[in-house]
Amino acid sequence: MADSQRKILVTSALPYANGSIHLGHLLEHIQTDIWTRFQRMRGHQCYSVCADDAHGTPVMLKAQELGITPEEMVTRTRAEHHQDLLDFYVDYNNYYVTHSPENRELSELIYKRLNANGYISKRTISQLYDPQKEMFLPDRFVKGTCPSCGAEDQNGDSCDVCSATYSPTELKNPRSVVSGATPVLKDSEHYFFDLPKFEDMLKAWLKSGAIQSEMANKLQEWFDSGLQQWDISRDAPYFGFEIPDAPGKYFYVWVDAPVGYMASFKHYCNEHNIDFDSFWRADSDAELYHFIGKDITYFHCLFWPAMLEGAGFRKPTGVNVHGFVTVNGAKMSKSRGTFIKARTYLEHLNPEYLRYYFASKLSEGVTDIDLNFEDFVSKVNADLVGKVVNIASRCAGFITKRFDGKLAADLGEPALVAEFQGASESIATAFEKRQYNRAIREIMALADKANQYIDAKAPWVTIKDEDKQLETQQVCSLGINLFRILMVYLKPVLPMLAEQAEAFLNDKLDWICAQRVLTNHQINQFKALMQRVEMDKVNAMVEDSKENLLAKGASEPAAARDSELSKDPIGETIAYEDFAKVDLRIARIAKAEHVEGADKLLRLQLDIGGEMRQVFAGIKSAYQPEDLEGKLTVMVANLAPRKMRFGLSEGMVLAAGPGGKDLWIMEPHEGAKPGMKVK
Repeated sequence: MADSQRKILVTSALPYANGSIHLGHLLEHIQTDIWTRFQRMRGHQCYSVCADDAHGTPVMLKAQELGITPEEMVTRTRAEHHQDLLDFYVDYNNYYVTHSPENRELSELIYKRLNANGYISKRTISQLYDPQKEMFLPDRFVKGTCPSCGAEDQNGDSCDVCSATYSPTELKNPRSVVSGATPVLKDSEHYFFDLPKFEDMLKAWLKSGAIQSEMANKLQEWFDSGLQQWDISRDAPYFGFEIPDAPGKYFYVWVDAPVGYMASFKHYCNEHNIDFDSFWRADSDAELYHFIGKDITYFHCLFWPAMLEGAGFRKPTGVNVHGFVTVNGAKMSKSRGTFIKARTYLEHLNPEYLRYYFASKLSEGVTDIDLNFEDFVSKVNADLVGKVVNIASRCAGFITKRFDGKLAADLGEPALVAEFQGASESIATAFEKRQYNRAIREIMALADKANQYIDAKAPWVTIKDEDKQLETQQVCSLGINLFRILMVYLKPVLPMLAEQAEAFLNDKLDWICAQRVLTNHQINQFKALMQRVEMDKVNAMVEDSKENLLAKGASEPAAARDSELSKDPIGETIAYEDFAKVDLRIARIAKAEHVEGADKLLRLQLDIGGEMRQVFAGIKSAYQPEDLEGKLTVMVANLAPRKMRFGLSEGMVLAAGPGGKDLWIMEPHEGAKPGMKVK
């Protein structure tokens, strides 16, 4: 039986407010939702909260590009995110936003307590500064040459080629992603959190079972290299909360983002008369769990518990870390159509298909989850339609037509009922430990036994024998009761299917009701509960997710396009007639200039023989604008214009070479003339 009532607060990592929710995000939200729904079914006081992560430089710059305030952009994005989650039946008690009065109040409170306790210090540091935009540049807004291996066009904090990590000031040939300008070093006073003072506490907490052992071992690397003081401030301009008594200084987004968990819950508590402090004070008997991806483990398992400890709040009971989503065995890809947004999925497929598939794959470990589309179709059709729903559909018609919709007074087969009911605690333990894949295996093994029982009893045969009417009623009534018990166990995973089953069964399903059966009970007419997945709908979803790299032309940076293309072997071929439609022309680059807000694009004005075209080209890694003017290139002249956030791109330019700085175009003396066709 379930243990005594627990007080539980659950959170998911906060989606960032500058992009759409995709399948990778959904893995976590679905994993969280299954666990919280299960806890509520067991009778526990379980709340779940989330929010949009609103602050930081990327949000500020994106809003500038759109010509709106950051607040307006965050409001729009939060509404989109929340609706996507609702449509996947992710049921948070509160879905909020970090740019809130509650978050400001709590962030300032935590900071002031840390400061009063001696955990905050100030010192002057040198940072890269964009002289054109008049702003300090976060690590990811600086690009340059890796100081370790010499690879071009690398991020300001790490190299994608050799995996080296470094300071942005160590980059060779640095440039601002925001404006393209060469950054300069500038001094600024920053605020630091004394993380090393919490080393002993953190080591003990990590060994307490609060996080998976594999992640605790991984985090040991931070201690081996020595914990460092954490820079928690950013200079204006910055979208965020200003640090108290520090004009022009703002909390770094990773300071107030986890405080957003507290703020979202505080907002809910204020509206529902719940004692917030009973969940967050240091001696709280409540449980606190965070569900996160493995890429943000160190924020949640080093900085966050140290901040809470230093400010006198309780630490998490557990941080549940999951892996990433791959699709068909590979990283999600825009070119292959496997970088799928939540809304695109919903336009084609039932959200419960994905909830079930993820549940069937999820364990308590940190391994990546592969969404294999053939397996996805096969598993949903075989398990949900072919096994579970099939039990009800095989039995309901006989009960409705021959027995006026009434279940038998005696079901018979008490051993089979007992076996189904006896699985309750084993399945519950699997859900509790986040071993959803084991729970699903046990549930489907029971579904197989129910179908085998119905096959053996063959009610479609006995219904024809007047002497076997009672037996037929009992068999079908037992089948419907077995279906009902299975739906109890599946309700955390498939809430909408369970709701439809409740309407059919004329019953309300909670965990304990699996221990009783329905006899002499009136059911309603059975309606189809779930349709089979059709592969053509999956294929249509993939097609709608594809971003045609040729058609997009220079709408993505060259390096991004190259990295996508390099993942795909030469695949679909085209007919000669299709290629013949491409109009390739020689173009003279009349003018070239940087594009504000784009790190790899240049704006080109192209002369194709008396006609000027504007094209955005991802060749900034190879050329400075002034070096391009007067040169010749080949362009696709009949490509449909594409509206980008920077303006209208009226074609696509071609360059040869492996990428990076090695891209080559023609010189004027090589004999070609603007407007000439390339054949």
